[in-house]
Amino acid sequence: MTYQLNDFAFDLRASLAPANHIWVGSGYSTVAPLANTAAGVKGLFSPPFAARDVQLLLNIEADGHVVSDTGNLGKGDCGLLYAGAEWRPDRIARSGTYHYFHEGRLISLFVRSRLVPLADRAGFVLAVRIANRTERSIEVHVKPDLTPGRLRLQPLDDWDYGHPAPGEPASPIRDGVWENGEVRMTLINDSPLPSRLAPGEEAVCRLAVVLTPRGEECSMDASLEAWEKRTEAGWQDRIDRLCASVPRLESDIPGLEDYYRRSLVSGLICLWEHPDFAMQPFPVVSGIEGAGICCYPWDTGGYAGRLLALMIGSERMMELARLMAGSGIEQHSRFSPSGVGKDVPYSYSLWSFFNLVWSNVEQHGEGQELYGVMRNLLLSDEKRLPAWGELLDYGKQHNLLEMRSAAHEHVVSSPNAERAWCYDRLADLAERLGVEEAAMWRDQAERIRRAIRDHLWDDEAGWFVCRYPDGHLERVYTIQAYDTLRMGVCTEPMKIALLSHVRDGAFLAPYGVSSISAEDPIHYELNDPDWSGGGCYTGEATMLALTLWEIGESGPAWDVLKRLLWMGRHLPYFPQEHYCDRPAVPAHKRANVIAGLSGAEAILFGMAGLKPGADGTLTIHPQPPQEGKVSVTGYPYRGRIIDIHMQPGSCRIVCDGRVIHEGAPALCTL
Repeated sequence: MTYQLNDFAFDLRASLAPANHIWVGSGYSTVAPLANTAAGVKGLFSPPFAARDVQLLLNIEADGHVVSDTGNLGKGDCGLLYAGAEWRPDRIARSGTYHYFHEGRLISLFVRSRLVPLADRAGFVLAVRIANRTERSIEVHVKPDLTPGRLRLQPLDDWDYGHPAPGEPASPIRDGVWENGEVRMTLINDSPLPSRLAPGEEAVCRLAVVLTPRGEECSMDASLEAWEKRTEAGWQDRIDRLCASVPRLESDIPGLEDYYRRSLVSGLICLWEHPDFAMQPFPVVSGIEGAGICCYPWDTGGYAGRLLALMIGSERMMELARLMAGSGIEQHSRFSPSGVGKDVPYSYSLWSFFNLVWSNVEQHGEGQELYGVMRNLLLSDEKRLPAWGELLDYGKQHNLLEMRSAAHEHVVSSPNAERAWCYDRLADLAERLGVEEAAMWRDQAERIRRAIRDHLWDDEAGWFVCRYPDGHLERVYTIQAYDTLRMGVCTEPMKIALLSHVRDGAFLAPYGVSSISAEDPIHYELNDPDWSGGGCYTGEATMLALTLWEIGESGPAWDVLKRLLWMGRHLPYFPQEHYCDRPAVPAHKRANVIAGLSGAEAILFGMAGLKPGADGTLTIHPQPPQEGKVSVTGYPYRGRIIDIHMQPGSCRIVCDGRVIHEGAPALCTL
């Protein structure tokens, strides 16, 4: 059954997201409500246009008395009082109430609004419904108050992780039109309210704000109501296309279904379909708030490769891989919507590129034609980076985790472990293509793993060290160490030592995982949960859970994942990072992230045990949690449809409607 827009609706009364994190995007434009207002707007982005400080306020004049909508938190006649909101991918619906005596007469209004980002132009529609709740007719007028702010037209080449710099202030050139040297802003009202509302009567007012280049008129090809409907229809079409191959999840475990849906929508809102972008859909790292409208290979390929293969399909996955390679992935950490590479090389980009391609090879059987590109990129890294025996020196923080202290730098276990994994994947592709290099790549992978064990593992401490060029050693208890478990580096004693830290008071806390163990007195700190402690980057806790499922540690895996279920109940979409000691989100970091897809990835390819193979073989080994029921239905693989039903101690696996296994969880091969 196809997902509907309402499947992703979220009651913002339950939100723990910071107010500045609440935005709504169409894949073309993104816009924010003004906090605590029933209809106010604050901020609009639609590359190449930026209007970060635009503000639209609604003043309602009722019987000559102005009812303002400013989010006034005082007492008495505060104007319109915000009464709740619902977020949906295509709009934010809000309500407000006014019930107050003025000059001895009661004025009672109920206001509902819909804030809708436009799907085919830079702008938004604000639809406002005003109901008269008094027993007499009321004279009503709506007086919008628009402050255009500093408008900017920034070329697509220059959109990056931060917000575009503000432009020059815009000045009025005529009624409803403002302009500066780059951009024009137009306010449209195509359905003014009637001047009098009878008792119980409701009227609708629609406003729109549209950005165009300086001197260019805003074309009205349809009514504002039609513009609204385009966004709704466009979003439903996107969901139909992008979720058609994504399995559904049903469970009686409280919060699990919510978490899965919020994970999916975290990916959906990162897939922009702007016709001027380098590809459609273009996967941005963040962007709902106008910052982060660029693509990072690590977030996209590293955390979301398998889900993206399901969502955008093989053809688009290969287009994305070529775009990554063409942007200079070996020279840059990310690339703009136009495909231009940005910033310095990033140490995890190579593995992320390999993982993106390999996810497509496993899911769809396509991508091995990129063998030459992958080979060249891998060898380019070998030449670019200083070698320390079989290991590479990945440089300092700006090339690695961007921690805030000397720690995970230079010769480190990860990404050297991922490098070994890349050599193995290159060997797999060489074997499939009949290239004689396979044995050489396989041997190099093993030499790297052996070097990590011999030179970076501290047997006495039971943890990895980081080696600096001058001989300095750092032992940092970072969550990145667990990547070595996925890459085949660890012996059984190493695995046991690493897993001993997956516990409360170390890496675990009531609401998630800490990127640095709380038991690391040198590197643990609370101001940067992203990579330095007190929380983690949104993809990391889920990758830890997936890793634990992959190595058969199902109990600890579920213990990690269930600590995140609060996010499904209390966030409309997943942010860049979150705290783990309390259910909270840093307000100064990005509001959303494509790595939020990793939650669904952990459930499907960890708990449900789906393991697609490059040769078309699918293995399934469910690992149900010891509580509740979980069903994953509609997983497509090479023309077959797989359903998996799990409960404690048992599972049922169905292929094309036929039961192929029922009973205790066991490895099944198709």
